[in-house]
Amino acid sequence: MERTLTAKGAATRQRIVEGAAGVIRDRGVASVGLDDVRAVTSTSKSQLFHYFPDGKSDLLLAVAKYEAEQVLAEQQPMLSDLTSWDKWQAWRSRVIEIYDRQRQHCPLTALTAQLGLDDPATRAIITDMYDRWQAYLVTGVQHLKDHGEIDARVDTGQAAAAILSAVSGGATMLLATDRLSYLEVALTEALEGLRRSVPPAVDP
Repeated sequence: MERTLTAKGAATRQRIVEGAAGVIRDRGVASVGLDDVRAVTSTSKSQLFHYFPDGKSDLLLAVAKYEAEQVLAEQQPMLSDLTSWDKWQAWRSRVIEIYDRQRQHCPLTALTAQLGLDDPATRAIITDMYDRWQAYLVTGVQHLKDHGEIDARVDTGQAAAAILSAVSGGATMLLATDRLSYLEVALTEALEGLRRSVPPAVDP
């Protein structure tokens, strides 16, 4: 059961989590110990264990939750307003800008590559993040269907999954090769494929 913190306590805990997330992105989780986090965040050992009683495992779980939120928050407000093709394109541009700027320091990398998937709790956080991300995309695709901009037979879940896979796959290849073009092409093709799904012509 999570403890209820005062406003000051919550702010201190958040500062520690953000500091830990930053140093993990820079150095990798295997190279970061609690002493590194203490140095970066200017906290004492007793203070660190006050907020994270189980030490590094507690802290890594908090970092995972924080990074998952960052993945979605970075895409706002575009992700919550996919109500026209122009807004879909604005979201696409935002996603590409984010990953181009972050490169090796993106939260998604910290989650999947550095924090790892062996811990069921971390896997649950990542799965929840993807589920919420896809839900935003499903809402956007459904809006296009409702307004007759794509074929009503389009499966919204499948379409959203294809778009999300384009982002995730393109981002993975960007990190492996430092080439942004993979993400640009994958996301563009996913959206263009959806856009070409126009309503069938009505026979006169």
